Amino acid sequence: MTHSAARAAVQTREPLGTPYWKLWSASGLSNLADGVFKIALPLMAIQLTQSPTLIAGLSFVASLPWLLFALTAGAIADRLDRRKIMLVANLSRAVLPALLMAVILLDLGSLWALYVVALMVGVAETLYDTSAQSILPQVVHRDQLSRANGRLYAVELTTNQFVGPPLGGLLVATGVVAGLAVPAALWLAAVGALFLVPGSFRIERMEKTTLRYDIAEGLRFLWNQKVLRTLAVMTGTINFATSAAFAVFVLFAVGSTSVMKLSEVGFGVLLTTTAIGALVGSFMAEWAEKKLGRSKSLGLAIASGGLFVGAPALTDNPYILGAFFFVGGVLIVLWNVITVSLRQRIAPARLLGRVNSAYRLLAWGTMPLGAAAGGLLAQWLGLQAMFGIMGVLTLALLGLMPLLTDKAIDAADVES
Repeated sequence: MTHSAARAAVQTREPLGTPYWKLWSASGLSNLADGVFKIALPLMAIQLTQSPTLIAGLSFVASLPWLLFALTAGAIADRLDRRKIMLVANLSRAVLPALLMAVILLDLGSLWALYVVALMVGVAETLYDTSAQSILPQVVHRDQLSRANGRLYAVELTTNQFVGPPLGGLLVATGVVAGLAVPAALWLAAVGALFLVPGSFRIERMEKTTLRYDIAEGLRFLWNQKVLRTLAVMTGTINFATSAAFAVFVLFAVGSTSVMKLSEVGFGVLLTTTAIGALVGSFMAEWAEKKLGRSKSLGLAIASGGLFVGAPALTDNPYILGAFFFVGGVLIVLWNVITVSLRQRIAPARLLGRVNSAYRLLAWGTMPLGAAAGGLLAQWLGLQAMFGIMGVLTLALLGLMPLLTDKAIDAADVES
């Protein structure tokens, strides 16, 4: 029996376990809160400005912590109890929208207040997500990681993109306070679910080291692992293009002066097509990985990603765009399940937080740069030209696929 076949057999036989499902519940609540909040903020912002640069600035500051704080977050995740970090991060995310709500009720709200809250929520997200990816191999067996990640992506993407966006649009339509109170309450509920996950999730350390040494060790491991290094660069490029496109997509889609002229609720519904595709993809990922192989699956994901971000350059028809978004959702989650599971298998437990954060520095640190580029290009060239540029950039990544053959990926997996 081959390594991959043995892994699939174990995944089929063993249940994921109660601690996993408690973590899964906390993830669902957290992502539902995030899905509401990430739609509520830009919908609040367009009531204050119609500038593409200023609207894109909101996405820029929200994702900036992945560029500035990711490496520190990974070192912290390898030093402290990962579940406790997640608890503190979600408590912080519950408090911040409540504070913004108070500012708005006192008639002190401004675009800059939205920027500050978006930045601080982004810092908390960096800590939460790094710890959440690092804790999973401590909760399930490494041979269950593809299935466990698939189920996590199912709930995360369903709540974050399927339920959250239309709910966020509806809440903001009824009142700004509702758009802030609901995510705050959901993050608090996620804290309660995390309290139910038993055990300690702190990695024992054999010797004391400095934070700088820890960060450097994680960077060296990623740099010396060719497959992970290539995937990080490719993911960073995809996220750059996606962030550029969707930082200003609200201007293309929402309002009487937009191209599509959708309502706030209609905007949320359109974005849920991606989540529906992602939900389908999360249950197909394990099967596709086995039937197509990891290399071919990743190549298909890149091709669909180019169409996903470039489609608004070709059409403003919401039904056609919805179809592109659906297919993109299916294959984006396939990319994520394969790459995250591979990283969790390859990196040693004591280094996983730092490897995750180093990977995400490259993979997610490009998001604020993409948001800034999207705003500037849209301002200079127009929205649809910017969408076309980002679609072509994503498709160009197919040129790196010879570095990610099944043989190369399997060798990296076996060596771990």
